[in-house]
Amino acid sequence: MPELPALLLLLALGSVSGFLAGLLGVGGGLILVPFLSQGLAHAGAAPALQLKMAVATAMATICLTSMSAVRAQQARGAIAWDIVRRLLPGVLLGTALGALLARHLPALGLTLLFGLFVGHAGLKMLFAAAPAPRAGQGLPGRPGLLAAGALIGGLSALVGAGGAFLSVPLMARWRVPMHRAVATSSALGLPLALAATLAYVVVGRGLPGRPDGSLGLVHLPSWLLLVSTSVLAAPLGTRLSHATDTRRLRRLFGLMLLLIAAEMLRRAAQAA
Repeated sequence: MPELPALLLLLALGSVSGFLAGLLGVGGGLILVPFLSQGLAHAGAAPALQLKMAVATAMATICLTSMSAVRAQQARGAIAWDIVRRLLPGVLLGTALGALLARHLPALGLTLLFGLFVGHAGLKMLFAAAPAPRAGQGLPGRPGLLAAGALIGGLSALVGAGGAFLSVPLMARWRVPMHRAVATSSALGLPLALAATLAYVVVGRGLPGRPDGSLGLVHLPSWLLLVSTSVLAAPLGTRLSHATDTRRLRRLFGLMLLLIAAEMLRRAAQAA
């Protein structure tokens, strides 16, 4: 069982993760991973596994967080299930490949990838306006949807994100309204997180250096604490998402991501 300060931090992180899942369609993994990697170091995880286990545990947390967010979004009829169905095959393929690649990536490479990805996501949330839809532009054909889904699933599995940083801008380009894109991203994040969690459980079996209470690469004690608050906070974020213009909140979140990216890149530089 984690010590009291770590326990309170995990409960707070779970709340933030769930709130962001409902508010912006993100699973909160980009916030969870850096803190989880530090917590797993204290729990006894080997240095080479700390970030990988943090990513896996974040994806497992997104499973239940997404369920809560999807339930709230579905009650409002905001999810475009036809888009979810069309993207799903590529997402599942990319997720499996991403989790397999993560096992073999060196810790330094994964830290660098995470820092660069989070920094890019932060800049996009701070400065990039939603793409203006072009005349006649809509969903791409089957090959385009397969490639888009694979990109979403692969990168999400590597960095522990729910996929919204890729899927929401893509859907905006496909003329999907922003609130509907956020809701649909929440629904897409559920099978993505389930597939990634299963893959991380499988690829992590038998690896040395995992702390007690690990299932594959998922650290169950941390996961239980995170989900206990994330599932309660997700509907609150959904309610606020539909009641307000989220541009300012996206910018604040973008700034937070840039700070996290700077810290992860600092760690990568120290480890190099």
